[in-house]
Amino acid sequence: MHSLKDLLAQHQNKTSRGYIRHEFQDFGYRLALALGDLAHKSLYIKLAKELPRPLLKKALSFALDYPRAQSRARIFMWRLKELRREFKQIEVKKEHN
Repeated sequence: MHSLKDLLAQHQNKTSRGYIRHEFQDFGYRLALALGDLAHKSLYIKLAKELPRPLLKKALSFALDYPRAQSRARIFMWRLKELRREFKQIEVKKEHN
């Protein structure tokens, strides 16, 4: 049995994310949480809206698995830049074939 105080605190934690109405907003918020960078959650929401999900998931996985990371957000952004560059190169090769 939980106390009323615990139930209210639990409900407040669920709704503290603000107004999330779309899936990409939720995914962007979860990215910010995983990277420990809630100050830039709007950036991650924008990335989740505009970029392919596999690129974001690969960059997140890389950042979370990176040993001795001081800033997982910085590593995430670096890896995302590299993955986008690789993705563009693959697209250019497909166009030439």
